[in-house]
Amino acid sequence: MSHNHSEKHNSTPAHLTLHPHTPQEAKELHLVWKTAIVSVIVIATNVFSSYCLTRGLRTIGVIESWSPLPYIYAFRNPWVSLGVIFMIAWLVSRLALLSWADLSYVLPVTAFSYVLTAIVGAVYFDERVNRLHWIGISLITLGVGLVAITPPETLEENGRP
Repeated sequence: MSHNHSEKHNSTPAHLTLHPHTPQEAKELHLVWKTAIVSVIVIATNVFSSYCLTRGLRTIGVIESWSPLPYIYAFRNPWVSLGVIFMIAWLVSRLALLSWADLSYVLPVTAFSYVLTAIVGAVYFDERVNRLHWIGISLITLGVGLVAITPPETLEENGRP
């Protein structure tokens, strides 16, 4: 049985092909790549902000005050300031991602930052991550993988404004 080009074309979802054949497939491929790149930025800025904030706050010490002054003082630490910059980058990239991709896609996929943050805590801060935590981290990773293999929906495709 021979397979012609159109049969192959029709059997492969647009988000899984690297060579779009129609303008719609090109648009879908662009969306997939744009979403993947910005998702990586969201994840990376989240992890870097957590690392920087933790490193800075561990040099400052515990802040237990209702007064804003100790928190304002914390911004003088370069690691805390860098962490805040990464948090701003995280917020901007997350806003951008949520502007075109569904919340039900974005949250599970960007939850991979929790996995990486736990690894950073264990490796760079000698935090103890017990077996139950690793099982939970593995389940998060599995969930991220399952959601990531689906195409991100867009506001236009769902018929919303």
